[in-house]
Amino acid sequence: QVQLVESGGGLVETGGSLRLTCAASGTVLSIFDMGWYRQAPGKQREFVAAINRGGSANQADSVKGRFTISRDNAKNTVYLQMDNLKPEDTAVYYCNADVLTTTQPGGVVIRKVIWGQGTQVTVSS
Repeated sequence: QVQLVESGGGLVETGGSLRLTCAASGTVLSIFDMGWYRQAPGKQREFVAAINRGGSANQADSVKGRFTISRDNAKNTVYLQMDNLKPEDTAVYYCNADVLTTTQPGGVVIRKVIWGQGTQVTVSS
């Protein structure tokens, strides 16, 4: 079984910075795209940023110039550096990954998209 675990959320003042980390563990044969999404109270989950295995990245217009996504393929980990945070960035942040794994140890190889449990980011005004 493969899972994603996020960390790095917290409370920060407007203009501050946070770095989110998301690590995949378990039977990981390969990871294709990795990304970050967020969901604010009463709103739908929205795309924040994504990065492919080769390092090509894209971000939502609302975070361009402030957030940077990166990854370490050797560690099966993706990061989100968030600078110049604003109150409207307050949300639960989720990472996801398109992974190659197995149904069970030594079992059939499958490809699936998995999600982390989420980490709260709160920006005070």
